[in-house]
Amino acid sequence: WEGKFPMNIKSLTVGPIGTNCYLLCDEAAKACAVVDPGGDAGRVAAAVAETGCTPCAILLTHGHYDHTGAVGELQAKWPEIPVYLNRRDVYDDAYPQQLFPPLSGDVRDYDEGDTVAVGGLTVSVLATPGHSEGSVTLRCGDTLFCGDTLFAGSCGRTDFPGGSMEKMMASLRRLGQLEGDLRVLPGHMEASTLDRERRTNPYLLHAMQ
Repeated sequence: WEGKFPMNIKSLTVGPIGTNCYLLCDEAAKACAVVDPGGDAGRVAAAVAETGCTPCAILLTHGHYDHTGAVGELQAKWPEIPVYLNRRDVYDDAYPQQLFPPLSGDVRDYDEGDTVAVGGLTVSVLATPGHSEGSVTLRCGDTLFCGDTLFAGSCGRTDFPGGSMEKMMASLRRLGQLEGDLRVLPGHMEASTLDRERRTNPYLLHAMQ
């Protein structure tokens, strides 16, 4: 997808429940970030190699296992690369750890208003809790990596530990109020656009009322 920005985005479906993993590439700088590598580390690494870009960060929209499953293997392959995850999705208790497996190595917290550079691209962090306490949406130019907050025609479930329908509605309202017809790249299923979701997504329509 060539947008108005010098970026190229590649999508792979990985892991046991079909999570969308995205490679955000600055073709000019030959740098890329891996968003939500939920499984199939070998396929993700091969896809990165195909881009010709050097990975500089792993960006997580939230801490659920189906979005973080390949992180450990990729860290072993690329030990110099930081992993970014909001600290509210890090748990010490055994019960939520089944859903939020602990990560090791260079894991950095990011939150509302933070930015991460990917070559010459700037990724901005929007805190969008609801699916989990630490869910974030990552914005780069005209593109939103929504994780499991906003889906095409739907939204993420809120019945897991750290989930909240009230916070989900506030987060959807916030996304719906962003200006412009931004590209929506969700954590599962097909891509969409913000205008289409504002017209047709019942959860977003309800949140915007």
